[in-house]
Amino acid sequence: MTTEPLVAGGGTDAIVARRDGAPISRRQYVADVRALASRLPAMGHMLNLSVDRYLFAVGLGAALLRGHTSLLPPNHTPHTVERLRARFPGAYALVEGDSEAHGLATIAHADAAASAADDTAWPAIAGDAVAAFVLTSGSTGDPVPHVKPWGLLVASARAEASRLARAIGRENLDQVSLVATVPPQHMYGFESSVLIALLGGATFDAGRPFFALDITAALERTPMPRMLVTTPFHLKALLDSGLALPAVALTLCATAPLSPQLAARAEAAFSAPLIEIYGCTEAGQVATRRTTAGPEWRTFDGLCLQGDGDATVVSGGHVPQPTLLADVLEVIDAETFRLLGRSNDLVNIAGKRSSLSHLDFHLNAIDGIVDAAFWMPPEPEAGSGITRLVAFVVAPGVERERILEALRLRVDAAFLPRRIVHVEALPREATGKLTAARLTELAASHRP
Repeated sequence: MTTEPLVAGGGTDAIVARRDGAPISRRQYVADVRALASRLPAMGHMLNLSVDRYLFAVGLGAALLRGHTSLLPPNHTPHTVERLRARFPGAYALVEGDSEAHGLATIAHADAAASAADDTAWPAIAGDAVAAFVLTSGSTGDPVPHVKPWGLLVASARAEASRLARAIGRENLDQVSLVATVPPQHMYGFESSVLIALLGGATFDAGRPFFALDITAALERTPMPRMLVTTPFHLKALLDSGLALPAVALTLCATAPLSPQLAARAEAAFSAPLIEIYGCTEAGQVATRRTTAGPEWRTFDGLCLQGDGDATVVSGGHVPQPTLLADVLEVIDAETFRLLGRSNDLVNIAGKRSSLSHLDFHLNAIDGIVDAAFWMPPEPEAGSGITRLVAFVVAPGVERERILEALRLRVDAAFLPRRIVHVEALPREATGKLTAARLTELAASHRP
């Protein structure tokens, strides 16, 4: 049976994480993992609610040692947790302190660190062990699990670590520090902060800074070379804050397409390249690009593409089974493509086609708009038989006519919104992602 290490890269005393600047060694991590694993039930599935990134990593390792699968749902609302209870009997929640878990049995992290043993035997995990179920909402609302075996997660983390190391002119990520604004429960945060530290030699900050001042403080206390792992939403807020930004070796961005203009601003502000990651729940991370270098994406080593348009399949490397991608791609060759939009993101109005992400990009590029998104109603307007887009904008002091005037210079008249609704904020998730369901709920609350 093939096994893969729980931690790799550096020696046992190499730093895996920092909490408020204080280092935590890999030796200490393994001791904390073993101590928590001894307190877990004999069987079950773990819903890891740890906010602290280091404690999340401890929970992941303990679950693996105990033979449990970590549950990674899209959110932790009472409704979602109730569906998990029904779908996974015996599920329990790992929490910090006396946090509650909407009816699940809970196990709390220990108040103090475990005694670190002197041995150097690091745990090995079966490659086919199901490390995580990444859950998406199915058409019925029930969570649909996507199986993530440990061996494939290890291969994916190694491919990402190699790609990012080359981007900053290094052989590996040893001693490279990560500050991440995305939670570890999200697949992007899970892979690009936790796994590339455990398996790629990097070190992560245990916090999850959200506001611009907190992000800059986390970067300032983190030694160079350091990397910012973030999202377009957080990045734009950070660049608009007016704060002096600490230099980084690399900015990593994902969860939504990033405009070349915002990427250029980030590279100038941080004096470092910006790399985007493209991926999906089914296949995991697939490709990267340096956004300012052009629109082409290059797949991770070992992955190759077949097909084109909305029938593109990826396989190889950490995607052993050919997997259909949910996006519309222009495939240039087996390892290079341009991203045209999600297949469910395309809109057709009066015989003209575009994508909501493309329209959102132009809407958000208008001066004075803090955040904005287009919404496509499910039904055409009464009497006209034509579906007209609606734009929700966070734009204090920016009038409707000014927004329309700017849009006329950027998009075809067919895609101009019939209604522009000013709101205080868009209902984004912690990662900055704005789901179709939340946008539809927002639209329902602003019916004319």
